[in-house]
Amino acid sequence: MSADQTPITAGEYIIHHLTHWTSAPRGGVIDFSIIDIDSVIFAVGLGLLACFVLWRVAQGMRSGVPGRLQGAVEFLVEFVDEQARGIVRNAKSREFVTPLAFVSFIWIIMMNLMDLLPVDLLPRLWQTAHAGQDPEHVFLRVVPTADLSVALGMSITILLLSLYYGIKVKGLGGWLHELFTAPFGNHPLLWPLNFAMQLLEYLAKTLSHGMRLFGNLYAEEILFMIIALMGAAGLSNLTGWALFFGNIAAGLAWSIFSMLVIVLQGFIFMMLTLVYIGQAHDHH
Repeated sequence: MSADQTPITAGEYIIHHLTHWTSAPRGGVIDFSIIDIDSVIFAVGLGLLACFVLWRVAQGMRSGVPGRLQGAVEFLVEFVDEQARGIVRNAKSREFVTPLAFVSFIWIIMMNLMDLLPVDLLPRLWQTAHAGQDPEHVFLRVVPTADLSVALGMSITILLLSLYYGIKVKGLGGWLHELFTAPFGNHPLLWPLNFAMQLLEYLAKTLSHGMRLFGNLYAEEILFMIIALMGAAGLSNLTGWALFFGNIAAGLAWSIFSMLVIVLQGFIFMMLTLVYIGQAHDHH
């Protein structure tokens, strides 16, 4: 929906752009059966695109002087492998964890990059494809990582992998023993406190892992909408050209800064993935 062509307020414009295309009306309550269809489509599509590009690079690798894309991929692979070697000590585990960290890094960056598209571009095209419907009831969000369900889904996946490797490395008995005896000791009176602290640690790591990614991209998304509203306000008022050109300058400046955030958030998520799985291998 274009902010400069619809008779809605700035608040309505932002709310509309923050509403997902879902499998059913939300109804104002939390319902885990409802799927954010737009997030699923963009996340899966970008993931497949990332895998295809990496596959094509792998197929075209050759000795000698590599091309730019091959050189960039080789650099990233070596960088992630070096980080994994320093954090996850188990060589067998690294056979899966290192590619996982690398792919998650690329995948998150590609999802984050959707935030650099013009705010109204894909939503307006989506509304055009649904010309027979009321535009105010046609929704589309294009940044999967700005969806809390996607970010937490990824962090919960890392939690499950951490539990899996903890049990695999220590054995079920050793993992349960550690669950009730760390960090305060093996005295039976301390077992409930140890168990509560372990659960709290798992919960805090999982929530912070996902919320950090979601919060930064959600804030970026809102700021781009506010900048778009600046431009709309400038165009709607002949005396507002300064505001319009301010919109262009602000949009350019924020896009440049966003490139840092986009890469940094992918790097942080990747590193925390390695750290949490690496911690699952440690004995306390």
